Amino acid sequence: MQRSLFFLLFIFTCGLLLLPSGCSTRPKETQVQVAYRLKWLFNISVVGDLYAEAQGYFADQGLAVAIKPGGPERDAIKELELGRAQFGVASADQVIRALAKGAPIVVIGQLFQRNPLQWLYRAASDEIEKPEDLKGKTIGITHGGNDETIMRALLARYGIAAREVDLYSVRYDYTPFYRGTVNLWPVYQNAEGIVIADKLSQEGEAVRFFNPDFFGIRFAANSVVTTRKTLEEQPELVAKFMAALLRGWQEALAPAGEVRALAALRKYDRDTSIDILQKQLAATRTLMTPPPGTVFGAIDIAAWQQTEKIMLEQQLIAAPVGVENFLYPQAAAYPSE
Repeated sequence: MQRSLFFLLFIFTCGLLLLPSGCSTRPKETQVQVAYRLKWLFNISVVGDLYAEAQGYFADQGLAVAIKPGGPERDAIKELELGRAQFGVASADQVIRALAKGAPIVVIGQLFQRNPLQWLYRAASDEIEKPEDLKGKTIGITHGGNDETIMRALLARYGIAAREVDLYSVRYDYTPFYRGTVNLWPVYQNAEGIVIADKLSQEGEAVRFFNPDFFGIRFAANSVVTTRKTLEEQPELVAKFMAALLRGWQEALAPAGEVRALAALRKYDRDTSIDILQKQLAATRTLMTPPPGTVFGAIDIAAWQQTEKIMLEQQLIAAPVGVENFLYPQAAAYPSE
């Protein structure tokens, strides 16, 4: 079934890509209404989604897409199950937890090729070149968050005992880091990481990022999800949505699309300076651009399998879910531009 669906999506999408841009736009009354629930609020991590809508790429595919912000009270997976959305964005740990509970969801595209969740630290006071350098440090974690899961996996991989570090529970208040109470602070490197780094730079302090991915902890990040029913019964809808979405992301991240991308984001984020947004976009480009020979939006199956293994080892799920059976890497049908 998975291969047949992949083939159908491939053939259909190839046909879509032959259509000239803008020529397929339909009157609004004939467009298919689609709800797309994001994982978080409107910020740099959703710039490609907003770009695709602003440039009319969804409309070109005959879709009227309502892009809805996410947040703690807005669970994309739950809305998919309730039929309130056709597509959503979720992190790998959210997907795997949901699968463990029997949620009928599938992953149809991976946005971040490298996890943006990293740890920020002051370069002048801390030299952290390898995991063993974490010994004796106070490390910020969000209890119950995927940053805690990632850090515990890293410590276990390198044989660092819990007593050799001080895991400090953090919130949204960065004061403990600014005061030096905490050596390493968890951030999304392309979002608040840029903001904090800029603030400290103005005060003459250089910062660096500690990235667990460099040391073998490949924890999959934000991906596009839908229900299995939607994939099986409406493959054309999935193909159209993904064609528009991936086109939007590729162009938003390309240097030539920077001005239009930031203009689309500024409609929703007027508080962040254009200078910060430019730096955030550059960081996002690095995190989302796939390795050479890999198409944009490709699903890193090995990273998903490692993510499941980590969660199983930490008893965050009771039994294996076989996550590879819920990954539909039809992104291979969309050639890189």
